[in-house]
Amino acid sequence: MNTRKILAGAALAVAGTLALGGCAAGGGSGQNADGSVTLTLWHNSTTGDGKKYWEDTAAAFEAANPGVTIEIQAVQNEEMDGKLQTALNSGDAPDLFMARGGGKLADIVTAGQAMDLTDKISADAKTALGSSLSAFEIDGKNYGMPVAVLPSGIFTSQDLLTAAGVTAAPKTIAELEAANAKIKATGVAPIAVGAKDAWPAAHWYYNFALRACSKDVLDSAAASRSFDDPCWLKAGEDLQSFLATQPFNDGFLTTAAQQGAGSSAGLLANHQAAMELMGAWDPGVIASLTPDEQPLADLGWFPFPEVSGGDGEPGAMMGGVDGYSCWVNAPAQCTDFLNFLVNKENQEAYAKAFQTLPASSEAEGAVTTPALKSVLEAYAKAPYVSVWLDTLYGQNVGNALNVAVVDMFAGKGSPQGIVDAVNAAASR
Repeated sequence: MNTRKILAGAALAVAGTLALGGCAAGGGSGQNADGSVTLTLWHNSTTGDGKKYWEDTAAAFEAANPGVTIEIQAVQNEEMDGKLQTALNSGDAPDLFMARGGGKLADIVTAGQAMDLTDKISADAKTALGSSLSAFEIDGKNYGMPVAVLPSGIFTSQDLLTAAGVTAAPKTIAELEAANAKIKATGVAPIAVGAKDAWPAAHWYYNFALRACSKDVLDSAAASRSFDDPCWLKAGEDLQSFLATQPFNDGFLTTAAQQGAGSSAGLLANHQAAMELMGAWDPGVIASLTPDEQPLADLGWFPFPEVSGGDGEPGAMMGGVDGYSCWVNAPAQCTDFLNFLVNKENQEAYAKAFQTLPASSEAEGAVTTPALKSVLEAYAKAPYVSVWLDTLYGQNVGNALNVAVVDMFAGKGSPQGIVDAVNAAASR
């Protein structure tokens, strides 16, 4: 893994406040009367090997730290942001919570709700994690520990591509459209997308924007949170032209992303669709949805194709870094657990359990899936990797962006509508 790669726009100095509402107990417990310590942990792995990873890792930490107990709560991915915001606002947040950097984390930091970890990260962790730590850097300070690096691209069923006569990975959008036509002729959906969950549809816009906009524009928008460059409109127009070719599965507007055999990941897992645009966590999700709950034997991958006429640098990637932060009032043992999470053994176990890419360069030997090796190769060559736009621009602007993209998918919106929605949200 190229540990020197900088995620574009990840180190932010962003003003703003969380759109927080309601009150609910997050469960931060801290120091108990008998001197013992209870840490609460929220993660988004509700089933399978991922859920077991957290149970096993917590148990190992407890064994190595007598008097410390970790209470785990698995939260469904699509519910995490809202539930976490409510818990943070209540003043009773989980001690350890999932974080993805960018504007979302910057908002939490601005609200004084995340612990400064700058002087609490071990020297060994800093060496192994390299620049992936920068995804959680705000104003020169660190507020999170990365556990996975997640570049995106198009995952494939190689058997379905071969059956359709698609013998080479599409390098341009025109080539992807030609491949889609061949696949459609076989009676299979070319591409699955879970637009019901909004963000998977929005990822298509993100990637078209990555091709249309320069890195400077992406970084500038991370500060302004507004779309004032013509490239944002071009990205929408390019996506609208692609949508006109009808590349997606029937019923994509009501298709979930990762829940069940009928989800977009499930359609690929069960050979009902040939491709899916997704981040590097997808192999593990797909494996959990195959008939035998084993990795998809013919899983392949290729980078998002190039788009003509844009200012993005060829080979640039869209992606993110998953990590964990400590609530500002968490016990000191919270940072001990974060350092424990990223040691070589636990990072290897994470990569295997989630079938994904670890943040630690020391653990990349655990990556054996051919598709993920292809992701690593492209990642190493990429000139830069931009954080997901809804993460980069924060909760309010990100949600407005995602909704506007889905509206265009549904035929109710337009490229200009996406730009207008983002600018309106940024002005509030």
